[in-house]
Amino acid sequence: MSNPSELGEFLRVRRAALQPEDVGLLNYGIRRVPGLRREELAMLAGVSNTYYTRLEQGLSNNASEAVIDAIARALNLNTDERAHLFNLARPGTTKRRTLSKPDKVRPGTLRLIQSMATTPAVVLGRRSEVLAWNHIGHRLVAGHLEFTSPDTPSTRPNMTRLLFLDQHTRELYTRWQEEATRAVSSLRMVAGQANDDPELASLVGELTLKSPEFASLWARHPVKNCMSGLKYMHHPEVGDIELNFEVLTPPDESGHRILMYTADPGTAAAESLQLLTSCDAVMADGAKRIPSR
Repeated sequence: MSNPSELGEFLRVRRAALQPEDVGLLNYGIRRVPGLRREELAMLAGVSNTYYTRLEQGLSNNASEAVIDAIARALNLNTDERAHLFNLARPGTTKRRTLSKPDKVRPGTLRLIQSMATTPAVVLGRRSEVLAWNHIGHRLVAGHLEFTSPDTPSTRPNMTRLLFLDQHTRELYTRWQEEATRAVSSLRMVAGQANDDPELASLVGELTLKSPEFASLWARHPVKNCMSGLKYMHHPEVGDIELNFEVLTPPDESGHRILMYTADPGTAAAESLQLLTSCDAVMADGAKRIPSR
C-alpha cells in the first residue's frame, strides 16, 4: 500500500465518479471512459495536465498544500476525503507510530468499559482488532466467540474480518451492506494514515483474496471517519434491535477507539438491551456457582 500508488488510485476513482455537468462543464456526447478527463480536472484545479498526470501515475511526491487543496476542491471532496487526500499526498506530515510489539488495551480503558455493566463497549485497535470488550459488549457483537479471545494476539478477533468472513457476524446485521461500506470507509482512512503498517497491509490482502465483496468495496475507495450513527441488528437472543453507536478516541497516539452502543430510553431496543444484560448477568452468576473440581 505505497502512497504513490494509493494516491493515484484515489485520484482516478474520484475523477471517474464526476460527470462534466457536476462541475459546470459541457458534456459533448459519449465518452470512452467514465467521468472527467485528466485535462479537465487539471484545468479545474489550476495545474498543468502534465503535472496532474504525474500525480496520478505516482511520479510526484512533493505536491504543495495549495495544489492538494485545489485538487480537493476540483474533486468536490468532503472533509474526511480531503484529509485522506492530504495523508496520501504528503505522508511525511503524518505522525507514524511504530508498533514493535503486540498492541494491548490500557488498564484505565479496561476499567472504564468494565464499569459500564449495562452499556455494550468494545475497545478496538487501529486495524479494527478487538483489544477488549465488556461482558455485554461481547454478548452483543460476538457471543459465539470466547470472551477471553482478545487477550491473546493469536486469537484476537478483528471486527472487519468477522464482518466479511464470519457467518454469525454477517447474520447479525440486517443492513449488512451499509455496515460493510462503513467498515471499509473507516479502514481506508486508517490506511491513509499508516500506509507503512505491514499487519494492516496483510489484513487488506487477506480480505481482498477471500471476499469479493470486500475487494469490490475497497476498489471504490470510500473514505469516512465513522464516529456515530445507527446499527441495525438481528440478535439471536433478543431479535431485532436498533442501537446508537458512538466512538470515543483516547487523547494519545495509540489509535485505539472505544465503540459504545446505546438505546433510546423507552424504546423496544432499550428493553431488548436490558434483557440481554439480564441474560448476561444470569449466565455470569451461574458460572460462579459451578463448583471447582
